[in-house]
Amino acid sequence: MAHHTFTLNSEYIELDKLLKLLAIAPSGGIAKMMVAEGAVSVDGELETRKTRKLRAGCVVEVAAGEFGAGETIRVVGADGA
Repeated sequence: MAHHTFTLNSEYIELDKLLKLLAIAPSGGIAKMMVAEGAVSVDGELETRKTRKLRAGCVVEVAAGEFGAGETIRVVGADGA
């Protein structure tokens, strides 16, 4: 399982955009499909909202499957917290 840290440059980032930006999903459409299929959880809970706003402190987990061996993303603020 790969671990990532993403630093926010604004108040939040939408879930599908984060998956695409980190190349976990090859496109925005695939990112939305991954969420819709139940492959993504946020803070330990299954997430079905494709455009969920992620803020500093959120932890995103992408289950192993068609697009990889599993990923964990920690979202941090510009100050690293």
